[in-house]
Amino acid sequence: MIGFLHFINEILWGSLLIYLLIGAGIWFTLRCGFVQFRYFTQFRALLAPGKSADKTGISPLQALFTSLAARVGSGNLSGVALALTIGGPGAIFWMWVIALVGMATSYAECSLAQLYKTRDSEGHYRGGPAWYMERGLGMRWMGVLFSLFLMIAFGLIFNAVQANAIANAVHFAFNVPREWIGILLIFLTGGVIWGGMRGAAKLSQYLVPFMGLIWVLMALYVIVLHIDRIPEVIMLVIKSAFGWREAASGTVAYTLSQAITTGFQRGMFSNEAGMGSTPNAAAAASAWPPHPASQGLVQMFGVFFDTIVICTATAAIVLVSGMLDRAESGVDGIQLVQMALSSMVGSWATAFIAFIIFLFGFTSIVANYAYAENNLLFLQKNSAVSQISFRCLALIMVLFGTLSPLPLVWQLADVAMALMAITNLSAILLLSPVVRELTADYLRQQRLGLTPVFNPDRFPEIKSQLEPGVWDGQKEKQSGG
Repeated sequence: MIGFLHFINEILWGSLLIYLLIGAGIWFTLRCGFVQFRYFTQFRALLAPGKSADKTGISPLQALFTSLAARVGSGNLSGVALALTIGGPGAIFWMWVIALVGMATSYAECSLAQLYKTRDSEGHYRGGPAWYMERGLGMRWMGVLFSLFLMIAFGLIFNAVQANAIANAVHFAFNVPREWIGILLIFLTGGVIWGGMRGAAKLSQYLVPFMGLIWVLMALYVIVLHIDRIPEVIMLVIKSAFGWREAASGTVAYTLSQAITTGFQRGMFSNEAGMGSTPNAAAAASAWPPHPASQGLVQMFGVFFDTIVICTATAAIVLVSGMLDRAESGVDGIQLVQMALSSMVGSWATAFIAFIIFLFGFTSIVANYAYAENNLLFLQKNSAVSQISFRCLALIMVLFGTLSPLPLVWQLADVAMALMAITNLSAILLLSPVVRELTADYLRQQRLGLTPVFNPDRFPEIKSQLEPGVWDGQKEKQSGG
């Protein structure tokens, strides 16, 4: 089974998806005027609380933390360790590359999700790739296909990945049986997922900043203790990224293709840029300023924080420790991170990382499920039987993840991620003229010293694709102002 999945991944990741990811990132970077660099200083203003009078959706801050809850998970610890084990130190460099170009891709997909959002039966905002495929492209079949991929990936497989990392970390630290960990996760997850997207948003608003901060502080503590090793580690990453280290030493332990492919895979699993998951949170927000591009800008910063900050913190701990070269064969994933940190700060680090990975993984499980249920509602609105059945299946997969072997879970995740990404990237590339118009409109209003407000009357072709009433209120505010 693992061999077959590896073969499929070789086909999907060997050339097609890597070129598509890089190509889309560069395309949107150029089409949107280097948006990820131009608007970098506006992050704080975009999250200003209390300015939006629209209470239909969650706040921009909650939307960001919900997306970060899904992004900042086991991929930031065990995924980074796995990338370093398979692709070498150079893999982290290619994770940085895919993050920087992926910020533009994330901006595009989240702006589109905000533009084509709708209201559900309770009046809350919903949307995502399935909605802009149906409304923007007129291809409901594509939206259905994407929804199925996302439900399988996020509702089932990715949650098994997170549960697997939690079980390994806690078992390694405290020798707790994996079945017990799985049962505990089922009860905790079940208690939250009945709250849907809003439940995930409330949980994420408090946990995500806390867990991200303490992990970064730990990495900084390690760096300060071993500051003399930092120049050596930086050179190691750069040389390995381009195969210079192996060429100089005559070894072939990590090839250039391994570094690139692994870096892209693990980077995308971590920051999710272009995968089509984050737009589900972006669409649920009441954007401020009231313009689709503003939520795209907010969410692209999530890519930066996830990969450039959190993943780099993990890589620094592993590389500074030197454990990558000393670890026994078969030691990878979260155990490698635990061993690396323990070797530098003491045995208490094993329990500390188990606590961190529990927070990272649990918030990801909750946010992942919220994304999946959002797409279930796209396929079948207001079906209580479908919702309850899918929730039970998701909880079973959490238990499966705690008991299954790591290679199988990761191979399944890579296949699901590739299918989602190919579908979503195809859609946003077809809709790139719309992204460009939104960006130009946002920038035009900023140049005039105005608070950007989206007026659908300026875009007759786009207006005909939007749900009536979603953006009309913003138009009236602009006219009245």
